[in-house]
Amino acid sequence: MSRVRSVGPWERFKRISLQLGFWCLVAVLAVYALFPFYYAVISSLKPSSALFEVSVLPTVFDLSNYRDLFSQPTFGRSIFNSVLIGLCVVLLALLLGLTAAYALGRVRFRGRGAVLVVVLGVSMFPQIAVLSGLFEVIRWLGIYNTPWALVLSYTIFTLPFTVWVMTTFMRQLPAELEEAAIMDGATPWVTLTRVFMPLMLPAMVTTGLLAFIAAWNEFLFALTFTLTNSQRTVPVTIALISGDSQFELPWGTIMAASVVVTVPLVVLVLLCQRRIVSGLTAGAVKG
Repeated sequence: MSRVRSVGPWERFKRISLQLGFWCLVAVLAVYALFPFYYAVISSLKPSSALFEVSVLPTVFDLSNYRDLFSQPTFGRSIFNSVLIGLCVVLLALLLGLTAAYALGRVRFRGRGAVLVVVLGVSMFPQIAVLSGLFEVIRWLGIYNTPWALVLSYTIFTLPFTVWVMTTFMRQLPAELEEAAIMDGATPWVTLTRVFMPLMLPAMVTTGLLAFIAAWNEFLFALTFTLTNSQRTVPVTIALISGDSQFELPWGTIMAASVVVTVPLVVLVLLCQRRIVSGLTAGAVKG
């Protein structure tokens, strides 16, 4: 009969200390990550007279900054532009990424590994390095100062990650599914859309959401490839918010705009967090 070893006071103290240290570290990281957004929220609820008073807890709830923000006609238009461009980028990235992943993950051909390396290498170029060349391409296509200029540039930079994640996920799917579909007379397109696509939902949600967030937050291309207020996206509109004079910077309105832009992304991530994690870790362990 085995004897249960009693835990001494020193081991108990060490275990409690480790747990306490772990939760203290978690609390520090949470405060570090969430405090800027929290401070933006309470700053957006302050009137202009109390904006520079340092207070961690909210003392007043003034919605004048939000009223001033939505009274500007360009802000609502920029939200519509960002949503439209983001959805177009997601649809294009998923369509092209899904078909490319099927070719790279299920079809055997010479140079498949080299193609994947090239696809991944494209994403390593910084935006500023290709800005001038991409500007000339957009001007040559005649889509400057249109949403299609941003859709094209955003798709170019989100597609490599989409292809890489989907290809890794596609390789993990059983070959028996494809063989059974071929035996039933299914074409490659039917096999992709009817057999593989439902199984690839976690990867599609992950890549689609990350592509939308990248398009929603992008600033450099949006500033370069748009000229008028009617075509600008949210980040550029927020950067161009000005006060009644050139010496005034309306921090309250800017904080309100930041909150309005950030809250939908936070809600999306919280709703899809399980599928995001499963999609990112799909190819981490080979089954």
